[in-house]
Amino acid sequence: MADAAELPQAPAAPRANEPEPPGPPTRSLTRALVAEARPRQWVKNVLVVAAPAAAGVLGEGEVLLDTAIAFVAFCLAASGTYFLNDAFDVEADRLHAKKRLRPIAAGDLSIRTAQVVGTLLLLAGVGVGFLTGWRLPVVVGIYIVFTTAYSAWLKHVAVVDLGTVAAGFLLRLIGGAVAVDVPISVWFLIVGGFGSLFMVAGKRYAEHLDLGVERAGHRATLSEYSVEYLGYVRSVASGVTMVAYCLWAFDSTIHRTGIVWFEVSIIPFVLVVLRYALLVERGEGGAPEEIVLGDRALQIFGVLWAAMVGIGLYAT
Repeated sequence: MADAAELPQAPAAPRANEPEPPGPPTRSLTRALVAEARPRQWVKNVLVVAAPAAAGVLGEGEVLLDTAIAFVAFCLAASGTYFLNDAFDVEADRLHAKKRLRPIAAGDLSIRTAQVVGTLLLLAGVGVGFLTGWRLPVVVGIYIVFTTAYSAWLKHVAVVDLGTVAAGFLLRLIGGAVAVDVPISVWFLIVGGFGSLFMVAGKRYAEHLDLGVERAGHRATLSEYSVEYLGYVRSVASGVTMVAYCLWAFDSTIHRTGIVWFEVSIIPFVLVVLRYALLVERGEGGAPEEIVLGDRALQIFGVLWAAMVGIGLYAT
């Protein structure tokens, strides 16, 4: 009779909620690096255009060049933070239906490689910023500090994690302003800050719905946020955003006698916020860049808003 130790052993059943180990690589190194850089997310960095556009100077050649440099600097820095953040979150990402497909979580990119490439991208982002002077690299550096602190610690602190991510969007706005040396309206900052908070709360709401009872395993703060609380944050943030935009629009009209385009732009702006809120309520807010690139109604409202503001700034 065969020894018990010689009998074939059945594979152990996986424990509940235990992430499956990654299989063999399915992407080449180049494809994995490109995927990890998340070029689709670079659409967020278009925010650097906001300040020079609102100041009415975006049509100037030097301003346009410096704005493009700011965009590239934030793209490099943002991609660097994605590499480092995913290296930190590799185990948690393997619990998520979509994030488990990211190159590091899927085993297509080693943690060590991700850390080296991420660090190089962060340094490149700061270095490119120096092409416009010293102010932009300072802002990019602050952005890197915030995002790195978020990855290492702040994302585990409820409410603080929302504010930190929103601050990342706001720093993009500030970066565009300092790159071309234009002042920023107080109302403009409020719109940018609370608009960002609105989107971040929507993202957390989508994660809350997608992950269900397993949400704490992916992101600790999700266990502290109720659906009602996230709805409250979205309501407050969207309300402040719309009121601040109205005040900016009327204030801009005062300084440009006879121009009504800014007031009229309030209508499509509010429709953008309301449309986005509806999509978030459906649970589609997990990837803001996909909403912007994929929803036709939102794009139409956005184009109408941009056209009205553009006419008010450049054609009157």
